[in-house]
Amino acid sequence: MDFNLDETQQDLRKLAADLLAKDAGEDRLREAGLLSVCVPEEAGGAGLGPVEMAVVLREVGARAAAVPALPALAGSLALSTYGTRAQQERSATIALREPGRALADPPVTRADRTDGSWVLTGRKTQVPYLEPAALVSADAGVFLVTSPEASPEFTSTGEPAATIVLDRTPAERVAGAEAVPAVRQLFTLAVAAQASGVLAGALELTTEYIRTRRQFGRVLAEFQAVTMQIADVYVAGRALDVAMWSAAWRLGEGLPAEEDVAVAALHVGEAFRALYTCQHLHGGLGLDVTYPLHRYFSHAKHLSHLLGGQDAQLDLIGALV
Repeated sequence: MDFNLDETQQDLRKLAADLLAKDAGEDRLREAGLLSVCVPEEAGGAGLGPVEMAVVLREVGARAAAVPALPALAGSLALSTYGTRAQQERSATIALREPGRALADPPVTRADRTDGSWVLTGRKTQVPYLEPAALVSADAGVFLVTSPEASPEFTSTGEPAATIVLDRTPAERVAGAEAVPAVRQLFTLAVAAQASGVLAGALELTTEYIRTRRQFGRVLAEFQAVTMQIADVYVAGRALDVAMWSAAWRLGEGLPAEEDVAVAALHVGEAFRALYTCQHLHGGLGLDVTYPLHRYFSHAKHLSHLLGGQDAQLDLIGALV
């Protein structure tokens, strides 16, 4: 595979970086078309794919921006792949996680056919930025649910999330059961891409800090123990990058990507662990909630929780190999 971005992807990265550097919010990102890059052209978007989704989300993560880019892009890409024209024009968040179950487990949410329509019964947790519509996984496929019953959840970033309760809730079928693993892979890739950016942003911030902070008459970067720790953070970032871009490229090319996605998800957990090192290298400043590193730490924690932690990813990798 070629890890270099083409001209379109480079322009997209620059646009996202420029807007996010100005603290652009959701409205500005929508006006610029960044949240609809994966919507098909005939439905009003740019018709781009997994690699372009990853390009935007990595820039979102690099600035720890609290915007709904992850559910917007992953949801629109899933609808672009499996939905009808009418469905592709809708905005929907992603609802895959279930209480007490790993993300990769088959969903226990039940879909029943009643009088020519579908109803869903089950519960979904950690649903980010609940939209009027949610893309929900169930035993019989992937469905769109409009205005489900919901209760708010706490997130480490302060971003909105919800638990939705489905009690024979009317639903519109998007795709059959064969699409459930593919939608999960798209969502996992989206999380890994944003986590890659979060770690890159934290690494840049920490590197600058140890380059200028003096202790005992020397800058921190001159101490061997410090350089070894920051090197570990760099290695964690590169490992996540390689796995994430490999998964994005394979999904974009229509190639099997289950193992690549699982490895990327595993390294999301390593990225969260690396943020502890960044905090440690900052000393007491690393615990200051008004200092930018706190945002990166909170985002890394949140993204790791969305995937269910490293043990679940190791179990999945073990099953795959």
